[in-house]
Amino acid sequence: MDNYKKLQDTLTEIFEMDKADLDFGIYRIMNQKRKQVEEFVDKILPSDIKKILIQAQGFDTATIQKELDEKTKGASSLGIDPNTVPAIIELQNKLKTTDIASLEQDIFSHLTNFFKRYYEGGDFISLRRYKKDVYAIPYEGEEVKLHWANADQYYIKTSEYLKNYSFILSDKKKVQFQLKEASTEQNNNKAQNNMERRFAIYTEKPVDVEGDILFINFTYELYPKATKQSDLMKDGLNLLVQHIPTEFISILDLVPTATNKNRTMLEKHIESFVARNTFDYFIHKDLGQFLRRELDFYIKNEVLAIDDIGTTSNIDQFTSQIAKIQALKLVADKIITFLAQIEDFQKKLWLKKKFVTSTNYCITLDRIPTSYYDEIASNKAQVDEWKKLFDVTITNKEQLEEEQYLLLDTKLFTEEFKDRLLAEFDNLDEQTDGLLINSENFQALNLMQEKYDSAIDVCYIDPPYNAKSSEIIYKNTYKHSSFLSFLYDRIEISKQILASKSLLNVAIDDYEVDSVRFSLDEIYGRENFISNVVVVHNPRGRNDDKFYGTSHEYMLVYAKNSEIAEINNFKATEEDLKQYNKTDQISNYTLTGYMRTGNNSNRHERPNLYYSIYVDPETKRLSLNKDDNYSVEILPINNEKEEKVWRWGEETFLEKKDTEILVSFTDGEWKLQKKRRFTGEGKKPKTIWHDSRYDASTNGIMLMKALFNSVSSFSYPKSIYTVYDTLVVSSNKSSLILDYFAGSGTTGHATIKLNREDGGKRKYILVEMGTYFDTVTKPRIQKVIYSDNWKNGKPQDKVGISQMFKYQILESYEDTLNNLELKLTNEQMQVLDFNNIFKEEYLLSYMLDVESKGHLFNIEMFQNPFSYKLNVTQDNEMISTTIDLVETFNYLIGLYVEQIRREGDVKLVEGKTREGIRTLVIWRNLETIDDGMTESVFRKFYPTDKSTTLSQIYINGDYNQDLYNAKSDRFKMKPIEEAFFNKMFNISEL
Repeated sequence: MDNYKKLQDTLTEIFEMDKADLDFGIYRIMNQKRKQVEEFVDKILPSDIKKILIQAQGFDTATIQKELDEKTKGASSLGIDPNTVPAIIELQNKLKTTDIASLEQDIFSHLTNFFKRYYEGGDFISLRRYKKDVYAIPYEGEEVKLHWANADQYYIKTSEYLKNYSFILSDKKKVQFQLKEASTEQNNNKAQNNMERRFAIYTEKPVDVEGDILFINFTYELYPKATKQSDLMKDGLNLLVQHIPTEFISILDLVPTATNKNRTMLEKHIESFVARNTFDYFIHKDLGQFLRRELDFYIKNEVLAIDDIGTTSNIDQFTSQIAKIQALKLVADKIITFLAQIEDFQKKLWLKKKFVTSTNYCITLDRIPTSYYDEIASNKAQVDEWKKLFDVTITNKEQLEEEQYLLLDTKLFTEEFKDRLLAEFDNLDEQTDGLLINSENFQALNLMQEKYDSAIDVCYIDPPYNAKSSEIIYKNTYKHSSFLSFLYDRIEISKQILASKSLLNVAIDDYEVDSVRFSLDEIYGRENFISNVVVVHNPRGRNDDKFYGTSHEYMLVYAKNSEIAEINNFKATEEDLKQYNKTDQISNYTLTGYMRTGNNSNRHERPNLYYSIYVDPETKRLSLNKDDNYSVEILPINNEKEEKVWRWGEETFLEKKDTEILVSFTDGEWKLQKKRRFTGEGKKPKTIWHDSRYDASTNGIMLMKALFNSVSSFSYPKSIYTVYDTLVVSSNKSSLILDYFAGSGTTGHATIKLNREDGGKRKYILVEMGTYFDTVTKPRIQKVIYSDNWKNGKPQDKVGISQMFKYQILESYEDTLNNLELKLTNEQMQVLDFNNIFKEEYLLSYMLDVESKGHLFNIEMFQNPFSYKLNVTQDNEMISTTIDLVETFNYLIGLYVEQIRREGDVKLVEGKTREGIRTLVIWRNLETIDDGMTESVFRKFYPTDKSTTLSQIYINGDYNQDLYNAKSDRFKMKPIEEAFFNKMFNISEL
C-alpha cells in the first residue's frame, strides 16, 4: 500500500466515509455530502499537493538539469572528474530534492501519521504533544492548574441509548436492547494487556421475551485489540437469527441501503446501537486552533527535528526540509480547515437553543373553576389516569368536589380546552409551583439562560459517580477525563442562573470527589467553598469493596458569593430541647475558679489559655480587667493546686452567643458556669450527617416501593431525607430550587414535603432526560402532591397540597441533526460551477453553514406558528411532531408569563421580561389572519380608552399598521423572527 492510499484510508475514517449505512446524527449529514468529500480526498487533494510541491520548490527542474549538463560537459572537457566539482555536486543534490514523487510520498506519510495520532473512534483526543511521549499543558501562571485530557471538548454522549435503546416493529411489537453483563476495570486499565471493550451478543441467552417485548441481550467485555467490532456483530447476527421467536419475525424485514441490499431491520438497529455507544462522544471547542498548534509541534519536532540542530555537520540536510515543510503546512491546513468546518458546525448545533416540543400542566382541582368539571369528569383518559395513579374512581362531576387534590393533566385534553383553562389564570408563571423538563441537561440549562439568569436560589445535583452502580460506559481509557468534561460544562453553564446569595450542593462519591472538588474550585473559586459534608448513607458499608467497606458519600457545598451567602440552622428536636435552659445539667459546661480547674491541660502546654478572670463580689459580674469593683481574681487551678487552663480563649470567654455565664460563691469558692440557652435558631449544621430516621441505602428504594409498589421502577433512588435536610439548611420559604440531575424526582418531592410542613412557597425546577421521566419522575411528583403517605402504590390518606406544575419536552441535539437538509439554490450552484477556485474554498470553509441555513432556521415556520412540525426521535423512529414555538420564544426573550389569551388563530402572551419590561407577544396564523383582524383581537383585550403599561410588542410576520396606547403613543413593535434567530444562535442584538 503506497503512502497516499494510507492517507486516503485515514481521511475516509476521519470524514466518516466508512459509515455509509448509519442514518442518524452527523453521519446522516456527512452522507449527504459524500460525493463532495470523496472528490476532495480522491481528486482535489492529490492535485493540490502536486501543485504546492512544485511551487514550494522555488525552481524549475529543467533549468537545473540544463545547468548541470553544461557544467558537467565543461569539467570533462578540461579533464576534471565532474563528481569532484563542488558546484556540480550542489546541483546534483538540488536535483535530487526535486523528485516530486518522493516528496509526495514523504508528505503523505507525515499527514497520515499526524492525523491518526489524534483521532480515535469518531473524536479528536486533545493530547497536546510537545515531542514523543511528552505532552504540553496550557498553563498561564495559575497557582494550581486543573487539566484533563478532554478539557477542551463538549461531552455530548448520554447513557440513554445504552440503557434504553428500543424500537417498534411494523406490527407494533417492541424490541429492546439490554446489557446483561458489563465488566468494569480497576483503575481505568481498559487497554491493559492489549485489550479493549467490545459489544457482543450474550451467547448464554441471546434473547428474552416478556409479553409483546423482545429483549436482545448484549455484553460489553474486554477483547484483544485486534478483535473487530464488525466481526463480533456479524457473528452475533447469525446467532440471533436462530433465536428470534416466530411472533417477532418482522424484525428480519429488509431495510436495504445502497451498499447493503440485504440489510434487515435487526442489522440496522444493531449497527445504530453499537455506533451510538462507540462513536462521537465529544465535540471539540476549537478543533482548528488545536490541530494547527499541534501541527507546529509536529513539524518542529518530527519533521524539522529542531532538537538536532547543532548535532549534525551537514546544515544542508536541515535546509533541504524547508520546501517539504512549506508543502506539508499548506496541505495540512486544507485538511484542518475542512475538519474544523465539520466540528464547528456540530458545535453550532450543540450550542443552538433547542425548541420546546411540547408543554403541558398538571393542576390540582382546587385551582380549576367548577364550570370545567363536567368536561373533566367525562374525559375517559383523565379518569383512567386517576385510577392508575391515585386508585381513585370518578364517575361524575360531584365527586370532583370531594377530590380537590387530584391533578388534571392538560396532555389528556384538547388544545382548545388547554387554551381556555390557562386563560383563567392571572400571573400564570407566578402561580406555577414547579417546572419539569424532559431533556439532556446541558440543552435545558442553555435554554434557561435568559429567563432564569441569576434567579436560582438553591441548586442540588446528584450526578452519576462513576461508581460500579452508576458508571457511565466510556469508549476509551479516559474514564475520569470524560466524566469531568461531562460534569464541568454543565456546572459552569448553570452558574449563570444562580443568584448571588445562592448555594450549590453537589452529591458525589469517593470515585470522583477529588476531581469534582478541583473543578468546583476553578468554576466558583476556592474562596467560595463552604463545606464538604460527609453523608453516612450505608452504615453496613459496600460489600463489593476490596478493603474498607465504604459507608459514606459527600456533599460539596459552594456559594456563588460566600461573603453574602447564608445558611439556616436545623430545627431543634425534642432531644435537643432537653439540653437547653436547664441549670441542673451543666456539668459539661462547668468552669471553676480558685482551687478548681477549667481544663485538664497544664499551663505550660497551652499558655494562651491561662489568664485571670475578675469578679465584682456584689454584682457577680465578670471582667477581664482588674479594678476597684472587679477585685476578686479567679485562676484555673485544680484541687492539687496545679495550674491548668481555661476551655476558652481570652477574647471569647465573655461572649454570650448561645451560652450564659453563671457566677456563684459557695463554700468559700467562686465558681463560674457556662450554660447553653435556646435562642430559637436551632442547631448549627455539622459536617457529618447521619440521621437515625433513615438508612439512606434502603430508604430511597423503600420509598419507591411505597409509591409504585415496585423496587425496580428506578435504580438507586436518592434518600429524600438527605435532600430534605439540604433544603432546610440552604433554602427559605420562597426559594427557587434547581436539580438538573433529577432522576426519580427526589428534589421535587423534598421541596413539596418541606412546603407541606412549614407552609412555604418554594418552587422547583427538575431536569431529567431519561425515558423514566414519564413513568417515574413526573408520576412521583403527581403522587406526593395528592398525598404524602403511600403504601404498596396506594395513598393512605388524601391530605394533599394545592399545586400546579408545568412539564416540557425539548428537542435533542440529535433531533437537530436529523431534521437538517443540505441544499443549494440554483443561483448558488451556478456560481460554484463557474468559479473553480472559489469552489474549493467553499467546500473547505462554508459548505455546511450555507447549505443548512434554510433548514436550520426555516422562516416559513412563522407563517402558521401553531402547526410547525419537526421530526422528533421516539423509539429510534422519527415522528413528525408539532413544535411549541410560543414557549420556545418565551425562554429566548426571558418572558415571565402573566396571561395567555387565545382568540381563534391569534394568541396573545403578556408578561414581563427578566429586566421587568412589560411585553406582549402576538402570535397569529398568517394564512388566516390579516393586520385588520389582528388589531381587532388586540383591541378586544387592550381597548384604547384604557391605560396599559405595555412597553413593547413582538409580532410574527409583517405588520403594516400602528398600534397606540391610551396616551396615543405608538407601541414599539418588534419582529418575532429576528429576535428568535438572534436569541437561538446567541447572536448579540446591536
